[in-house]
Amino acid sequence: MLAVLLAVVLCVGSGVVWAVTDGEQPQPKKPTAVRQAPDDIRDTVEESPRSPEADLAVDYNEKEFKKRFGRETVHAPGAWATEKNFVRGTGSTLKGFKFGTSKEDWSTELTGPICDTTRHVTADGRTAVLLQEKGDKPKPKGKDEKSKKKSKKDKGKRSKDKSRKAEDPDKFLCTQLAFFDLNTGEKLWQVKLPDAEEAFAPHANVTMTRGTVAVAWSQGSVAYDMKHGRQLWTSAASAECRDLGFAGGRDLLALVRCGDTEEPRFKVQKVRPRTAEPEWTYKVARGVERVYLVSSDPAVLAVSTAGTAVTDLITLDDRGDYRATIDMPEGRFVDNCHKPLFGTVETCDAIAVGRDQLFLAASKGTPADNWIASYDLGTGKTVKKFDSKPDRPMYPLRVSGGRLLAFRPSDDGVSPAAVVSLDPRTGKEAPYLLFGMPDRIGMENPEENEIIIEHGRVFFAPRELSAEDSGPWKGTAFSALGVEGA
Repeated sequence: MLAVLLAVVLCVGSGVVWAVTDGEQPQPKKPTAVRQAPDDIRDTVEESPRSPEADLAVDYNEKEFKKRFGRETVHAPGAWATEKNFVRGTGSTLKGFKFGTSKEDWSTELTGPICDTTRHVTADGRTAVLLQEKGDKPKPKGKDEKSKKKSKKDKGKRSKDKSRKAEDPDKFLCTQLAFFDLNTGEKLWQVKLPDAEEAFAPHANVTMTRGTVAVAWSQGSVAYDMKHGRQLWTSAASAECRDLGFAGGRDLLALVRCGDTEEPRFKVQKVRPRTAEPEWTYKVARGVERVYLVSSDPAVLAVSTAGTAVTDLITLDDRGDYRATIDMPEGRFVDNCHKPLFGTVETCDAIAVGRDQLFLAASKGTPADNWIASYDLGTGKTVKKFDSKPDRPMYPLRVSGGRLLAFRPSDDGVSPAAVVSLDPRTGKEAPYLLFGMPDRIGMENPEENEIIIEHGRVFFAPRELSAEDSGPWKGTAFSALGVEGA
């Protein structure tokens, strides 16, 4: 039925296929990708599909949802795509899907529910998943912590802060780290985090950089070699400072909080992945209540001076020195950084960062606020404004081959939704993919879904799954939708 609806919508919308362009469709130069080693974090360059009119690539629904999970709503972190398949993590299962048929290619049962994932994938299609350990509950309140031996590779390792209150005793700990091949579903290795008595979701964070998987849980951190799962280093929190989390990709940034929670002091460090040795340290100004790591290279921070909403973006150079500040007036831009159920550090997926510019979407406050603004990373000044269509906001997704790929949802359920390609130099817009999305799925809100573009395909995956309570889809939860060029 979904495939039929897609076809109908695309046929109806065929008369407006080029309505999203600015003049004739430009003929883009063929993008080139730098050859990467298997352990590099994937940095693909998207080529325009042969046709912007999309076909269905993946349609994944969880039937008999409540019977399987035993509750109405389930958190569902984890969605990835490779050249070969789409992978979805739900509960204690990873599933891979072939393109075009929506048939399950493979299914891998995990040792516990998924509690955190990373969006980063290696050049050869591997990624890390943090799992809850069944039966591994926190210690009772008041129980003294065991003393920890000092690691030879971490001179700054300190004892835990005993004054911290215990977490909800009914929650399970996120103490298992597994490394998977997304193309086959094969688990390559799995380890238990050392001394992770307080590694609770969503305060546990996993990320990757070249050859290294790093995990932090506010009371400690550890890193492992990708190839064999061998521990590289570990660090424990002290009464003064602790690692809140890491941002991966080309580099590895650590967010460190010092002081108490009422008057925190933050610093960001670029660390050597294999040793945790800091290469530089940037001290965030006092008065900041929260820090998010938007990008590791170029280094971009999002900070909040009041509450959880981002008030400023800060850019740093390759030595960790301050470059510029970009003001984020309240209610003006979409940052989508605060996700209390899905991590607290590397979470700003509504801000796209390129080598020289970053891109922000205006808020949906009024129909006139439908645009994306680009900012120079060196000066913090506005470079260009990309206007959307009336009543149709646009959201930046990723920078690829020097162009920005952005999502524009449908405003009426009839005209197609679109991913468009924007040229930062000229402001010109060209269609990338045009497709229909049934309203009942509720996947058009980027603040509630992961949106992935990879190898000419676009995927939508809700961060929470809930079963339909009536109608022909009663009892079914819509888990993922993917489209590809015809």
